[in-house]
Amino acid sequence: MAPLTIGVVGAGTMGRGIAQLAAQAGIAVLLLDTAPGAVEAAREAITADADKLASRGRLSPERAAAVAGLVRPAATLLDLAPCGLVVEAIVEDLAVKQALFQALEGVLTPEAVLATNTSSLSVAALAAVCQRPQRVAGLHFFNPVPLMKLVEIIEGPATSPEVIAFLTALTRQFGHQPVAAKDMPGFIVNHAGRAYGPEALRIVSEGVAEFATVDAIMRDAAGFRMGPFELFDLIGLDVSRRVMQSIYDQFHQEPRFRPVPLVAQRVAAGLLGRKSGKGFVTSPASPAPVAAKPDRPVWVSGAEPEMASPLIAALEKAGVVVEHGSEPSPQAVILLTPLGEDTTSAVLRLGLDPARTLSVDMLFPEARRYTLMPSPATSEPWGASALAALAATGQPVSLIHDGTGFVAQRIVAQIVSIGCEIAQQRIATPADIDLAVRLGLGYPHGPFALGDRIGPRRVLRILQAMHAATGDPCYRPSAWLRRRAMLGLPLAAPD
Repeated sequence: MAPLTIGVVGAGTMGRGIAQLAAQAGIAVLLLDTAPGAVEAAREAITADADKLASRGRLSPERAAAVAGLVRPAATLLDLAPCGLVVEAIVEDLAVKQALFQALEGVLTPEAVLATNTSSLSVAALAAVCQRPQRVAGLHFFNPVPLMKLVEIIEGPATSPEVIAFLTALTRQFGHQPVAAKDMPGFIVNHAGRAYGPEALRIVSEGVAEFATVDAIMRDAAGFRMGPFELFDLIGLDVSRRVMQSIYDQFHQEPRFRPVPLVAQRVAAGLLGRKSGKGFVTSPASPAPVAAKPDRPVWVSGAEPEMASPLIAALEKAGVVVEHGSEPSPQAVILLTPLGEDTTSAVLRLGLDPARTLSVDMLFPEARRYTLMPSPATSEPWGASALAALAATGQPVSLIHDGTGFVAQRIVAQIVSIGCEIAQQRIATPADIDLAVRLGLGYPHGPFALGDRIGPRRVLRILQAMHAATGDPCYRPSAWLRRRAMLGLPLAAPD
């Protein structure tokens, strides 16, 4: 059997990165691009990158020296005839890609595999125009290709298991991590990513919190490396908008993926993030003003004992006077620790004094930031006393307006729910979804690990409370989540 030669059509950022990976793995590459000088420029960049890797000890000098010789130019499609695999990394236009695949079938052997690096188009639609659709699959790399270790391997309706096995083994040979997905809009990563940023946009659109406040909460309370609006600014809001709208449309206006008008307005204004110099986050979140020291005792409701206990412990450790009676005294600030509710609903349900009651998000008891939420009826002096009590613990405090599910609760619950829905639709396994989300999106945990860490029943309660309070179907829990939470099973438990 002859050694594998890979063809790469498109010498832009993605095609160049794919060619570099293959060459670094010792595989010969034929690189084709219709733009004059594109292939030579790509080869020069690949050689320079290989030399940098060698200087840092991440690639042997021998392998780095061989890379340039392994990537050779192809003048026409006919030059790709010896290839056992051709990966297209050209413009995201279905008709253009279909024409390319049809032309390649006339050049390649019947055993050759055609792979698309598309991030948004249907593999089935590409394969439909081919004579051998069983030899067509998705091979979705992430930018920058050499550094982003994840590769989504997409199985179309006609793709043969042999092709999937071949691409899986090849990805590992590249030194990257393969995850398998069915051909559905967004595959795994872009599908699972419809919770973090979009839910943050809903929170701001509802007037619950400002951009920088949401970012601070998601970093310090939920443990994410970047806040959702920092991430929008990094990616470019115009790019994020296209993905949001595409996923929403391809899923036939599924409410979970509904965009908010704020995005279109900011794109029209040119507020795209780093690429335009202006975006969501221009300064850190303003700290809430804090009184010199706590001036009132605090009573923490025991309605959610698992949420209340760590808050009581932290306040007492800080020297705050905490009342332990079944009812608060008239002098006490009242703190609630609800799941999925706003302060208004919780205070009325418990029959407490709304003027001196606020809520604290304790979903993550180890959080490095507290989120404090008054109701519209909370009196300002009582709010200042609550703020001082929390600040006495030494943790920063974010003050937000009354809203169902705080900030971290609703974003995290949506991440878990959408991840579970991907598994429910059999698009990918829970293990591959978790891995793809960690490697492709940079989240601290995948949806299943995150949900099991919090507790599936808590996640379910948050979503059910939000769904009941808002009537918005975007918060309806995934059936996968609901069944496992009710049965007391981990979220990754199979059917």
